[in-house]
Amino acid sequence: MNNKPSSNSIANPRVGLFVTCLVDLYRPNVGFAAVKLLEKAGCTVEVPKAQTCCGQPAMNNGDYATSRDIAKQVAETFEGYDYVVGASGSCMGTIKTHYPDLFKDDPKWLARIRELSARSYELLSFLTDVMGVEEVSASYDGTATYHDSCSGLRELGIKQQPRKLLSSVEGLSIDEMENSEDCCGFGGTFCVKYPEISTRLVSDKVDGMEKTRATTLLGGDMGCLLNMSGRLKRLDKNMRVYHVAEVLADMTDLPGIGDGEE
Repeated sequence: MNNKPSSNSIANPRVGLFVTCLVDLYRPNVGFAAVKLLEKAGCTVEVPKAQTCCGQPAMNNGDYATSRDIAKQVAETFEGYDYVVGASGSCMGTIKTHYPDLFKDDPKWLARIRELSARSYELLSFLTDVMGVEEVSASYDGTATYHDSCSGLRELGIKQQPRKLLSSVEGLSIDEMENSEDCCGFGGTFCVKYPEISTRLVSDKVDGMEKTRATTLLGGDMGCLLNMSGRLKRLDKNMRVYHVAEVLADMTDLPGIGDGEE
């Protein structure tokens, strides 16, 4: 793994890993992969036991009081770390871009939340943009297509970072689907509130995948990956699904997401 740290990076930083609810409950392997990648990049990684949800579900449903309480708990839990890093554009987008809005009328907490926001990053953005990682030591035989999650893409500007690192994976080729940037229909509680729209969106994603030569689907958000793997399974489509961190960390020994792992 080649590193050229950015001018803003800290040598041997102490990183607090934000695990995320879905990684914790459905795919711990993604968390282990994130730790492996961060340690190879020269970070000291810790996983605070007191961490909980980022508060996005409450925020999406207009429960801002609960969201603020959760945000305060996150700020307290991750205080003292050089960086807060998570393998999810959705969760880290919440912390980095939405937390400050929650406290715009609370000067007592606003400065503290802004400070948390400034040192919070999605995993691949952190590896490439902060730590200067240019390649990984991993192999994966096959052709994959990549889904750009809405929050990671539109809130955090994550597009080329995963592709840059994936280009160094031995044996892997990427065949882009034409609708890689389209929503998969998950959207947290959106898929529960609007199931018909959600099903149409995820079905369109499957159509896009089928137009490629890919036999593997990759992405950076567990919510999206669980949603798409579920639709693939219901349509009896033969495609393996992995979080991009698992491939980059050379940790794809488990069955794909949605195939009976853990």
